[in-house]
Amino acid sequence: MTRALTVHPEDPVPAVSVLRPDLARIADWIGSGSNVLDLGCGDGALLAHLKSAKNCSGYGVEIDAAEVLACVRRGVDVVQRNIEDGLGMFSGGRFDVCVLSMAIQATHQTEQVLREMSRIARVGIVSFPNFGHWYHLWSIMRGRMPITRQMPYQWYNTPNLHLTTIRDFELLLSLLNLDIEERVFLDEGREVRSLVSKRATQAIYRFRRH
Repeated sequence: MTRALTVHPEDPVPAVSVLRPDLARIADWIGSGSNVLDLGCGDGALLAHLKSAKNCSGYGVEIDAAEVLACVRRGVDVVQRNIEDGLGMFSGGRFDVCVLSMAIQATHQTEQVLREMSRIARVGIVSFPNFGHWYHLWSIMRGRMPITRQMPYQWYNTPNLHLTTIRDFELLLSLLNLDIEERVFLDEGREVRSLVSKRATQAIYRFRRH
């Protein structure tokens, strides 16, 4: 079931906390006054920041009830829905930017999610944990699945279904006819510019359709 929730005037709206590093980079890429859709928006921190700092508008989409409540308390308009049930309620080209931060690896229908992002927004932004990081490879060589800050789960209880490397993600964008406009690679929040496929713990991409 889909539910749209908005904050009531009497509800407390907490101050926007400091954004985590990948969200701060994403916010830098979004222009003032943009109409933004944030998929898997969590507690709404990004949208609350964009609304306050850049006069942006838009919606979050989130399935977790506690996170939806956190969005409402921040004054973020949110739709409670599984993004893989489809985004047909949003017309093509409705948004300037569609964001999916640190969640694409948990999707079942990854290709369809990316297609939907490019349908409903002029620009898509995705961040994800880089499975090609040297620690992951070292951990597997020792016979263990890696556990990191970006992937803090055991193999048997992880929500991550489709882990990817930087190169594999770029190949998928190419197959879907999505052009990379910009990319940034982070190692525990700090930007890295060399040997990124092995050193980056997170990758962030901005793309659009041909």
